[in-house]
Amino acid sequence: MPSTFRIPRATITGLYGKVLAAYARRTYGEVPDGVHVYWHHRRVLRAVLGFEQKVAKWDRLDEDLKSYAQLASAGVIGCSWCLDFGYFKAHNDGLDLAKVREVPRWRESDVFTETERAVLEYAEAMSTTPLGVTDEMVAGLVEALGAEAVVELTQMVALENMRSRFNSAAGLQSQGYSDVCELPLAVPSAT
Repeated sequence: MPSTFRIPRATITGLYGKVLAAYARRTYGEVPDGVHVYWHHRRVLRAVLGFEQKVAKWDRLDEDLKSYAQLASAGVIGCSWCLDFGYFKAHNDGLDLAKVREVPRWRESDVFTETERAVLEYAEAMSTTPLGVTDEMVAGLVEALGAEAVVELTQMVALENMRSRFNSAAGLQSQGYSDVCELPLAVPSAT
């Protein structure tokens, strides 16, 4: 499904643009649609990319938990682009795709541990308005993961909220990244 680009798609030009586009094609197979939107304001683009590079170095939270949390958050917000790209990234990072596939229906699925369920519940609670986070949720996560990992988890979900809300508002939709995974995401059952 093509993106609607509520913010017009910019043509990426110049030396920086060529380098950025070449890197994106080498890394992701094509230039992510968001880059075409951010290109309108290169200072914002550089700030976002710089922050994302720093985020990629965080290592206090298990990568599977990080992926589940981001996908759960994107699902609550309804960002098809983020779900598509998140699944592609989980696939490329060698994460457990059987579990990744089940994130949208984690409540009905029996593949998740108690800790994984707590992370998914927390990610969803952080992504709703009004915020659904409780003291008990946080205390349980700190006990299970440690304070450093919970800080990282909280920031990852907050960052995914930023990504998902930006991409959704900009009109970005699934770009077909997850097509290479050959395993569609499960659909949540009606509750």
